[in-house]
Amino acid sequence: MLPFAAHAQQAPTIGFMHIASARPFAHVVAGFHRGLKETGFTEKQNLSVEYRWAEGHRDHLPELAADLVRRRVAVIVVGGGEPVSFAAKAATATIPIVFNSGSDPVKLGLVASLSRPGGNATGVNILTEELAAKRFGLLHDLVPAGTAIAHLVNPNYPPTESFVKEVDELARAKGRPILLLKASSESAIDAAFAEISQRHAVALLVAADPYFNSRRDQIVALATRHALPAIYEQREFALAGGLMSYGTSITDAYRQLGVYAGRILKGEKPADLPVVQSAKFELVVNLKTAKTLGLTLPSGLMSIIDEVIE
Repeated sequence: MLPFAAHAQQAPTIGFMHIASARPFAHVVAGFHRGLKETGFTEKQNLSVEYRWAEGHRDHLPELAADLVRRRVAVIVVGGGEPVSFAAKAATATIPIVFNSGSDPVKLGLVASLSRPGGNATGVNILTEELAAKRFGLLHDLVPAGTAIAHLVNPNYPPTESFVKEVDELARAKGRPILLLKASSESAIDAAFAEISQRHAVALLVAADPYFNSRRDQIVALATRHALPAIYEQREFALAGGLMSYGTSITDAYRQLGVYAGRILKGEKPADLPVVQSAKFELVVNLKTAKTLGLTLPSGLMSIIDEVIE
């Protein structure tokens, strides 16, 4: 049998770990593979990938990370936010880690600095936290003033407290009531929409959250059933029939994860690779959904849309 180092040079194996399930995130895996290809790596040709999906169970993350460490993968790529990153960091101080983060990774303690991460981790900051108020502002401009906007959050997602604070401050400044709803399970999401109906909120802001992303079809279906204008983080919600989305291009962020994984396989060190700040943002509107809801989009909104889904 070849020594591990020689084997890794011939056909390295990397780990890919995500908090959610595979099917809703096929598009981000495709972006990840594009990044690998840019650096000369193609799965099943000159690279093997061990996938680990937590299916929404945070308590499974430590064992999934430990399993990748036992398999002696050359790099661990993590997606789905901070809990996955911390699980990987706790499992190894030597195997390179490429993460994505919705909050400042320096404040979180994932890296020493953005320009010189130090240690064994680097990655992409997708600026999830900074865009919550922007999403609220877009929704506020679209629906009648004075009536409540529901804000659906996952209390188990670390950046949630920051999301809530940022949105509440802007809502107070605009004199807009907020109905805060918390959900971290399928049944709790159903209950949240029932409360939205009972409390007569007129629109919905869905907080950025990997678990909500994995429940995309359920959330969009409920918003449709309740005829509720809603804004989401990811373009895929609008493609699934949601009204609109505003956020980082997730596929581009995962492409960058693939690029960094490939560069590390070629010998670069994560300590020397600056954390990338996402610079590509998308406002996507589903016009068919807008028409179904009887909404007329303001000209100011129409002028800044990046993509229209007919």
